[in-house]
Amino acid sequence: MASKTPQSAGGIARKNSLTPAERSAIARRAALSRHNHGLPKAIAEGELVIGGVVLSCAVLDDEHNTRVLTQNAFLKAIGRHPFASGGTGSAIDETAPFLRANNLKPFISEELERSTTPMLYLPRNPTSGAGGIGYGYSATLLPEVCWVYQDALTAGKLLKSQVHIGEAARKFLKALTNYAIEDLVDEATGFADQKKRRALDKIIEKYVRQDAQRWALMFDIEFYRQIYRLNNWVFDPAKTARPGVIGTWTNDIYDRLAPGVRPELQRRVRRNAKGKPTQKLTQYLTDEDGKPEMKRLLEGVIVAMKLSSDWDDFKLKLDMLYPKFGTTLQLPYDPIKSLPAS
Repeated sequence: MASKTPQSAGGIARKNSLTPAERSAIARRAALSRHNHGLPKAIAEGELVIGGVVLSCAVLDDEHNTRVLTQNAFLKAIGRHPFASGGTGSAIDETAPFLRANNLKPFISEELERSTTPMLYLPRNPTSGAGGIGYGYSATLLPEVCWVYQDALTAGKLLKSQVHIGEAARKFLKALTNYAIEDLVDEATGFADQKKRRALDKIIEKYVRQDAQRWALMFDIEFYRQIYRLNNWVFDPAKTARPGVIGTWTNDIYDRLAPGVRPELQRRVRRNAKGKPTQKLTQYLTDEDGKPEMKRLLEGVIVAMKLSSDWDDFKLKLDMLYPKFGTTLQLPYDPIKSLPAS
């Protein structure tokens, strides 16, 4: 039998020195690194600064888009060393390392204890975490954990070695005042922008078709009659040629339908070699929501027109009744004279 090398002997010695729990955790980490395809992935990562402390955080692609703080971030937040005692800071334990002390047990609710199982996920950066796996806790646990230490500090039940943790928890709770921890994580990771984009995508999907329908009249003759009246122009219903600025005013109505709809409609219409649209924006409005909502909007706009004495009076009423999305007052807009009136 071949003799063991010094290196292999040392490895065996280290293995034998581990506790059963530590050996089990290592084995589980190894298994997870081989079979991590079922773990949620981080879709946004960043650093959250609260009370001068920098915390690593992430948003996962699970059903609830869970916001997590890394285990090390939790320990830093409450003034403990970034690595849990007796482990590497990424060990899988039944009890969170920041709540293991027996003197904290009276201050830990059953619900909190059940919710402190580490969450395993795949970081965007595959080199982070142990074996490419991230270990974290739901960000909403941080205030609850801080309250455990705060309550124990107030009750005089913290050990001398824990007092600095209780003071750090108290400081952290003050820093969290008036802030929602999940909102802070969203801002730190950039997920807030993703949420806005997703919400906008849902609106566009609701109002804008993928393909064009046959053209159907929506901006009827009364709409144009009122434009001419309010501007003291002579109106001839037999003429279809109209001033280019009317196309701009038509765009302005679309801006009051729903956020992001007009740019998406203009992106989808076909254009000729000179870039001039050959389709109407209304051809891409959905039958279920886009067209009915536009019809209701136009009905209200025409009523406002009829109640107005001139164009300036109408614009004031329009901004009050149907403000542009994302604004409280009408903002200047760029004329798009090449867009034909629908």
